[in-house]
Amino acid sequence: MTHPEKAYKNLDFLNSPAARHIRIMCEYEEPRQRFLNQKVKDTIVFFGSARARPPEVAAERLSHAHRELAGAKTDEEVRRLGHLVKQCERMVKLSRYYDETRELARRLTEWDMQRNPKRSYLVCTGGGPGIMEAANRGAADVPGGRSVGLGISLPFEGKVNPFVPPELAFEFHYFFTRKYWFLYLVKAMVLMPGGFGTMDELFETLTLRQTGKIKKPVPTVLFGADFWDSIFDVQSMVDWGVIAESDLLLFHRTDSVGDAFDYLVESIEAVEREDDLASPMKSPTIP
Repeated sequence: MTHPEKAYKNLDFLNSPAARHIRIMCEYEEPRQRFLNQKVKDTIVFFGSARARPPEVAAERLSHAHRELAGAKTDEEVRRLGHLVKQCERMVKLSRYYDETRELARRLTEWDMQRNPKRSYLVCTGGGPGIMEAANRGAADVPGGRSVGLGISLPFEGKVNPFVPPELAFEFHYFFTRKYWFLYLVKAMVLMPGGFGTMDELFETLTLRQTGKIKKPVPTVLFGADFWDSIFDVQSMVDWGVIAESDLLLFHRTDSVGDAFDYLVESIEAVEREDDLASPMKSPTIP
């Protein structure tokens, strides 16, 4: 007589609607244990488009598209390849932010690793391609540099990018548990140009800070003046009276890696000084 299968080994049950609460708890507890084991308490989170590519890759794709268009034989080919050229031109326009993300993440990681080891700030991303890859790559450019990749299973994104060390690479199923770990450990944020996902992450964070649900300071950089000025007219929200003038202080706009770096470092170190004065023996904890 064989033993019945134990409930915690029954994959049919664990993947069923009845076990959803168990899966949710796993996406809370397993990352928690890993962060504790890896001594990860503070992060600098980078958000931005998964579609950004390194400038050299974008330039090569545009050049290839132009060559294809030059050899087009039919009107249909001309239309199709003309559309491809426009897509590649957009890719080139976005690609500058890949290199700037990489450089900013590198500088922040280098700064962190030269500091007193009692407090360490790891670059953290969504673990995917594009801006996320660039930030993880920038951290990896520093010898010994580590970063976090909070990936999520999506039909159009593959595995966590190769610049995230395996011990800090995650793949979530639920967006809300992933967002929890973005925001619970975050001590600063950088938002590069991005799409719906980036806007979702930005506005949820701003809402939580505005309403006091996030009480800790989270210095936030909106990087890329051309992009943010064209899509986010926050002054109009003040003029309409739907947000307060003081809400403009929730973020810092810049188009400079140097300025972003200085702002983040100065803001983080100012918070550290206040924390040390308020409670010299207090240290961050994970719930």
